[in-house]
Amino acid sequence: MEIHRAGSRPSQRPNPDYFTGAVRMDPIASSQDPSRVNAVIVTFEPGARTAWHMHPLGQTIHILSGLCLAQRAGGPVEELRPGDTCRFAPGEKHWHGAAPEVGMAHLAIQEAVDGSAADWLEQVSDADYAGRRAAQGA
Repeated sequence: MEIHRAGSRPSQRPNPDYFTGAVRMDPIASSQDPSRVNAVIVTFEPGARTAWHMHPLGQTIHILSGLCLAQRAGGPVEELRPGDTCRFAPGEKHWHGAAPEVGMAHLAIQEAVDGSAADWLEQVSDADYAGRRAAQGA
């Protein structure tokens, strides 16, 4: 058994090449052989977001607080609220982050392949970020 007490692991600032705005990451679980699972709580200030990216084995995010915006390539911007869970398929190009006026925190769960859990792409343009939002209620 391995216990990590609250506050025993420092928050991390992610690579700024992969994010826009102020973002903090708090590790929950790091993969250790034979496991490939990584979990992290990611906190986004209003307007902060990831770059476009993909995960070789997919990713699940569970919204903990605030208002999340997420988009897969070619689709509308989706609004996700606390308690919502979103699964991105393996290789699905997407981004996610906070709404312009509201911060957001989510739990991100993904698996690493050969030590990498994500393939990072270009930054999300302001036009994509402000794009058409999906009709809610589904």
